[in-house]
Amino acid sequence: MRLVPPLDVRVRRVYDEPSAADGARVLVDRVWPRGLRKDVLRLDDWAKDAAPSSGLRKWYGHDPAKFGEFRQRYLGELAGGPQRAALGKLRALAASGHPLTLLTATRDLDHSQAAVLARLLRQSAEPEETGGEAACFAHLVCPECGAVTTEGHRPGCQQSCAQDGTVHG
Repeated sequence: MRLVPPLDVRVRRVYDEPSAADGARVLVDRVWPRGLRKDVLRLDDWAKDAAPSSGLRKWYGHDPAKFGEFRQRYLGELAGGPQRAALGKLRALAASGHPLTLLTATRDLDHSQAAVLARLLRQSAEPEETGGEAACFAHLVCPECGAVTTEGHRPGCQQSCAQDGTVHG
C-alpha cells in the first residue's frame, strides 16, 4: 500500500481578504457572489460544475437541520460526468503539494458544499484497499442512494443489501 501525504484543502469565505497562504483559490459556488468584482477576488479557477445544482441549493436553503440530507444528495450529484471532471481538476490542484482553498459566499462554512468538497478531496488522498485510480474518487459514491460508501449506505439502499447478502422479497 502506497503512503499518500495528507492534502491541504481549506475552506474560506469568498469575502475574506485573500492570503498568500491560500495557495490555489477556487470558487465552488454556482452563482457569482454578490457585491464582488472579479478582479478583486484573486481566483485561480471557478468550478461551477463542482457546485450543487440550483434545485438542490434552493431546497437546502443553508438550513443546518437539512445538512445531512443535503450532503447525501450533493454527493450523488457529484457522480455526474461534468461534476467528476470538475472534481478531477480540484483533486489535481490539491495533489500539487500546495494548499487548495475552496471559496464560497456561504456564511456557515461547516454546513456548506465547500466543506463537503474539502472532506471528499481529503478522503480521496487516503489509500484504498480496493484499488482504483487515485485521481478518481467518484466510485466512492453509491449510484443508488448517493452516500459515500465508506461511511455506509442510506437506509433501504439495495446496494447495501447486495454487499451484506441481505435478500428482500
